[in-house]
Amino acid sequence: MTAAAPMARKTADGKSRVRRAVAALEKRFGAPTVRRRHDLIGSFVLTSLSQHTSDLNAGRAFDALKQRFPTWEQVAGATPRQIAAAIRSAGLANQKAPRIRTFVRWVNDTFGGYDLSPIRKMADEEIVRLLTSVKGIGIKTVSVVMLFSLGRDVFPVDTHVHRICRRLGLVPQKATAEQTHHRMAPLVPKGKSMSLHVNLLRLGRTICHARGPLCPQCPLKRLCDHAKASAT
Repeated sequence: MTAAAPMARKTADGKSRVRRAVAALEKRFGAPTVRRRHDLIGSFVLTSLSQHTSDLNAGRAFDALKQRFPTWEQVAGATPRQIAAAIRSAGLANQKAPRIRTFVRWVNDTFGGYDLSPIRKMADEEIVRLLTSVKGIGIKTVSVVMLFSLGRDVFPVDTHVHRICRRLGLVPQKATAEQTHHRMAPLVPKGKSMSLHVNLLRLGRTICHARGPLCPQCPLKRLCDHAKASAT
């Protein structure tokens, strides 16, 4: 038996468990459909605003930003303090404001205008390599935009997804979010990235809480290492 055989079996087992998880989650929550976002810069900004806050607060901050600065050129010309004042409802405004301005300026410097549409023609790997080179833009942010704005079959790993993947035992307990992203990529069935991502978010928000998960109510309890351990 080659050294690769145990790893191959582990990967096959992981794929099988993820397929079963997708089916169980769709049975509980349905197969999600999400309207695609078309403004790519806006998608990046909104995703950045959503870090460490609710979607509601991020949306409010985004709307306030666009009301105060109707164009991305105006955002690029604003001071971090002015941007922070507009996005205060998203939290961590003093950290997020300079990152947003840096990103918007980078778009203009890189593409000769406030337009990210050239990335639509790029391969997934090229998009990731290019965008993660920008300060403050990580693999999660890029993956979210690729999934929801470009329609690419990529699986973003946010706080909820990371927590649940570790509890399920699909990745090591000490895996970072970025490591989880790379480990989960080959396990997610083709065409199911959006379904699994959205439904894991729903699961994390309603059942698989960071504290006091409601394991008996969970549709994944038979697949979950954490639930099995808690039941003994």
